Amino acid sequence: MSFDAKRFYELLPVVYRIRDAEQKYPLRDLLGVISEQSAVLEESLNQLYDDQFIETCADWVVPYIGDLIGCRPLNGKVPGIALPRAEVANTIRYRRRKGTAVMLEQLARDVTRWDARVVEFFQLLSWTQYMNHLRPACVFAPNLRQWTMAENLNTAFDTVAHTVDVRHISQGCGRYNLPNIGIFLWRLGAYSRTNSPAFALDQQRWFFNPLGCNLPLFTLPATEDQVSSPANQLNVPMPVSRRVLYERLSDYYGRNKSIFIQADGLDIDINQVSVCDLSDIAGGWAHTDRKLIAIDPELGRIVFPTGQQLPKQVTVSFQYGFSGNISGGQYDRESSFAEPDVPAREVSAPTTIQSALNASAGAGVVEITDNGRYTEALTINVGAGQKIELRAANYQQPTLVLRGDMIITGAADAEITLNGLLITGGTLVVPSTAANKLKKLQLVHCTLAPGISLTNTGAPQRPDIPSLVIESPELEVSIQSCILGGIRAVNTATVEIADSIVDATTTDKTAYASPVGKGNQAGGILSIVNSTIVGCVYSSLLKLVSNSILLATSPAGGNTVPILSERKQAGCVRFSYVPVGAQTPRRFRCQPDLALASRAAELGLQSTESLSAAEQSFIAGRVTPVFTSLNYGTPGYGQLSLRCAGEIRQGADDESEMGAFHFLYQPQRESNLRVRLEEYLRFGMEAGIIYVT
Repeated sequence: MSFDAKRFYELLPVVYRIRDAEQKYPLRDLLGVISEQSAVLEESLNQLYDDQFIETCADWVVPYIGDLIGCRPLNGKVPGIALPRAEVANTIRYRRRKGTAVMLEQLARDVTRWDARVVEFFQLLSWTQYMNHLRPACVFAPNLRQWTMAENLNTAFDTVAHTVDVRHISQGCGRYNLPNIGIFLWRLGAYSRTNSPAFALDQQRWFFNPLGCNLPLFTLPATEDQVSSPANQLNVPMPVSRRVLYERLSDYYGRNKSIFIQADGLDIDINQVSVCDLSDIAGGWAHTDRKLIAIDPELGRIVFPTGQQLPKQVTVSFQYGFSGNISGGQYDRESSFAEPDVPAREVSAPTTIQSALNASAGAGVVEITDNGRYTEALTINVGAGQKIELRAANYQQPTLVLRGDMIITGAADAEITLNGLLITGGTLVVPSTAANKLKKLQLVHCTLAPGISLTNTGAPQRPDIPSLVIESPELEVSIQSCILGGIRAVNTATVEIADSIVDATTTDKTAYASPVGKGNQAGGILSIVNSTIVGCVYSSLLKLVSNSILLATSPAGGNTVPILSERKQAGCVRFSYVPVGAQTPRRFRCQPDLALASRAAELGLQSTESLSAAEQSFIAGRVTPVFTSLNYGTPGYGQLSLRCAGEIRQGADDESEMGAFHFLYQPQRESNLRVRLEEYLRFGMEAGIIYVT
């Protein structure tokens, strides 16, 4: 029963209250202190009762309840696993369904936070059937007229029977055998882009991609809180093929579905849409003479029918594939806003960004509230001691097509932040002028298209032009969760890069250097943390390189090293990949140095120089990072390939992967799943983890 100070006091006899009033209420003050402690005691007693249940217990009690039921803790660095309340709560339910395919699928999704499908490969084995146990769904000689069987062959959705494969699935070899169960995982996620202006190649031909190049479209997964049946193609983020879209158009096309189109503000009905191969042919695209609007999901192209009025504006909503939350997009970025509580000056089409910047009078927040396309020449100037943040609204990513370079200047102690923008068509330039005293420039969750802009096939149009040029001395530059092309910074500037990709488009071009000279002069002081750098780096000082990949080769002619820090007595390079021949400060547990040293120690040699040149070349080549793709705009861009050496995929200081997607903790996700599979697999079964993307 709860008591407050007033009620305690009213329970006293009146004579005591009268005397207490005569003495200025010392007894009432004492009862106030007692009532406070009574409330603390009551709250503690209530919490003791709540702590008996996983749903209501305090955070510190969760591992103790887990220990009572034998729930082994997992690596808490994986996103979503830091507080395993849900997993402990589900443990009993998991055990009641132990070994079933649906339960394993739920477990895989909960533990890894990836979409999953579990396949019992023994169900797909072909054998002579017993007449009392017929299996009509097990087809060894499928009807080739049934497109689904051919489309899904050797995928997670395969229904065709196979002969036995005796290799061990746990080692990534065989699949179809009696004890084998496959855990199919999709590492790529489906990222939405809604109400985005399509890119017009001409009035008839359009691209879904706002950068005007090919882009495979993905499925918008229909996720389930409780897995009650095996996942199908609509439950996982996978590329949409032409055949699947053609046969199941109603499942994929429509508002709030995977693909949707509007023309001149009017919705395009499903009856107006067809699916077609719009690949390049001599003189243009194939099959442009259609009577309906044609969509090619594998290339991300649209063709409007000839002989009808062609639209002036096309707006699209679609899904694209990517690995994680960097470079901007429709994900939560609110925590990265520099001025979250400052009222923003909102911008949406047809208002121009420059007019909003001018109206801000050199200070404040300008927020773009849509996914629109803004083609204009931009100049940002900040007042003395003021800050300007030009940002996309949360869950938005507008496209800024620059007419020339974006000039950024400011008075003394001024700061500028760009957040959530997709920028193409020009370079961000901070010029060196007498009036420019800008103190700090921050790029957060932005994309500055490598190569400035892309061709229709996705190749960089101007690969030798940097995305960011810093000419102003003493400027502090911070780059967080971005993708951009090369950087040029004067040697008195300071640049910090974290969780980002800097892409010079090829490994022998310059990713970082001074804006003066021929591209191999040392730029400003550089720090790189959890990032991937593609291209040569020339810096006056590599202050810190940690958990990063510096993928570079010497330029043609071999006159310059791939990585150069002029000052080698200061700075540190740790748990990173740096190419052979790099001249850096002291390195600690870096590759390929560590692999070479390990091999020399195995052979009892005193130093790595004692290894033969052929063996050094072989070891260095083995641990060179391998990526799914290094072409910006492709779904697997910047993602480490499954063929990449374990020294790179688990080479960070916390045993996560090196590079820009370190924060995903993919090795820990896999190890957590293997721990749980040991507990929940049926006796005699063997599980294999199969990555689809």
